[in-house]
Amino acid sequence: MDEHVASPDPIDTLIARLYRNALAVPPDQFRGWALEQVAQVIPCDGALWGSGLASQMRFHTVTVRGLPAEFPQRLQATVPINPLPARILSQLGRPVDMEDVLPDATFRESEIYRRVFAPFGIERILATGHRDDRSGLYSLVTLYRRDADARFTEVEKARQQHVTFHLFNAASHSFFLHLLRRTERVVGAGAAVIDAQGSFHEAQPRFFDLLEEHYPEHKVRESVLPFALPAAGDTVTRGKLCVRCEAMGDLFMVQVWKAGPLDRLTAREREIVMAVSQGLSFKQAARKIGVAPSTVANHLYRVYRKLGVSSRTELATVVHPGS
Repeated sequence: MDEHVASPDPIDTLIARLYRNALAVPPDQFRGWALEQVAQVIPCDGALWGSGLASQMRFHTVTVRGLPAEFPQRLQATVPINPLPARILSQLGRPVDMEDVLPDATFRESEIYRRVFAPFGIERILATGHRDDRSGLYSLVTLYRRDADARFTEVEKARQQHVTFHLFNAASHSFFLHLLRRTERVVGAGAAVIDAQGSFHEAQPRFFDLLEEHYPEHKVRESVLPFALPAAGDTVTRGKLCVRCEAMGDLFMVQVWKAGPLDRLTAREREIVMAVSQGLSFKQAARKIGVAPSTVANHLYRVYRKLGVSSRTELATVVHPGS
């Protein structure tokens, strides 16, 4: 028997670690932590991870490792003279080495080198971009080296290509795991984080699955929802979907799910239905909720009409189907 066991691929080990620590690492630290893990497999002196909309070529979330805080702003300001973005967008999912875009001599004589990279001692650059066609979200991971003799090898390029998708996916997974633990979650719902202009900042696949199922003629494009965003704090029905909107500072978390019978009721009506379905009398339900018995009766009458039922027995089958 061969006693030699092949060592696990370090990039596969890294990918497993990313997902395994989705809850262990705080969401606001996950990207920085993940870049540290990447640096252990692909040595680098600095790294940048940006996310935004490809159409705007502007990141709304940027994380840097091993570089000053002002580096992203300087990089953003010089996009028009930087040859890397166009090449990255033309070969999404595949690493782009600055050495393959500009020969070393040309690179070191360029304005982009003089204005952005030379001040930070950057000599080698390897970048991989990814675009989610459903949300329009664009993500970029770039690794930097200060030693001009330390070229990125083909093995290292293959490692970056392999890990890039999982970096983005694990970060989004971690974000929603933490977020949905702190808020009321509906089973079967999909969530997205959207700004006031409708641009996606994070989104779950389930969110788009539901939109495409219930709005088949509408193509979910960048910054476009097939319905008006509800006011923060509201839950509304849009066709056969329920939509809940919650404020997150300057952003909004939107959850969508398939509307059930009770989703057509107001919050007060649902409260009364749940009390009555527990076997309470009108007086008992009124006392529990803090309203008059006549209010319970009036609400219940409207509930019967909305749900198409005519008795408490039928109402119970709607509230507890299959029981």
